[in-house]
Amino acid sequence: MSDFDRNYGAMRGVGTGRAVAIDEGLRAYMLRVYNTMAIGVALTGVAAWLAFQLAGGDAINPRDIIHTATPFGQLIFSFPGQILLFLGTLGLVFFVSFRIDRLSVSTATTLFLVYAALLGVMLSTIFFVYTHGSITRVFFIAAATFGSLSLWGYTTKRDLSGFGHFLMMGLIGLVIAIFVNILLKAFGVATGPMDFIISCAGVLIFAGLTAYDTQTIKEMYDAMDDGTVAGRKAVMGALKLYLDLINLFLFLLQLLGDRR
Repeated sequence: MSDFDRNYGAMRGVGTGRAVAIDEGLRAYMLRVYNTMAIGVALTGVAAWLAFQLAGGDAINPRDIIHTATPFGQLIFSFPGQILLFLGTLGLVFFVSFRIDRLSVSTATTLFLVYAALLGVMLSTIFFVYTHGSITRVFFIAAATFGSLSLWGYTTKRDLSGFGHFLMMGLIGLVIAIFVNILLKAFGVATGPMDFIISCAGVLIFAGLTAYDTQTIKEMYDAMDDGTVAGRKAVMGALKLYLDLINLFLFLLQLLGDRR
């Protein structure tokens, strides 16, 4: 999985044994990133399904969720409940991102998993909007796309830093467009074409970010890092790739999902 240049290592005075150690260290580091991310994604899926079932499951009328849901469903699907979940998940992301250098690896990992579970509860609404079969189908499409792009980002020799700056500007524009779209819907304006454009842009942006973030996470690896620093980097890398996959899935679902 690693592509450490042993010839370069030899020129810099790094022996074969040292090169092999770096190669194995990078492989272990990236495997830790992907495993942590995968656990987070699995936890999100389980939390979303359990929340859906506890809220009333298929017995709920999608057109009247609040009145046909269980008390738990009424709590999490009400406007205040959705706002609290949104602020809670957003707060956790910012807290982990800005405090990662002060957190222990176990605390950072726990906060990441709590975030993944809360996001799953918040995203349980997709089971009321889309058929279960299409959710499963689109997730596997998103996972395959993510895996291919992440592999390319890991193996490519091309520097994606300039590409990443462009994607970040696109992401800011996407957030603004989504906000404007929500306002238009609140005023009863039809936004069908805009919904389609936003979904297509979201897929392209997060597809690109998957490759860019993978390369960035790989370049964060330093063989001289101790266990704590390497662990913190792995958690942050897992969080980035987790967000890329989840957002890629959600935008693809808007394009390819079958509505109930």
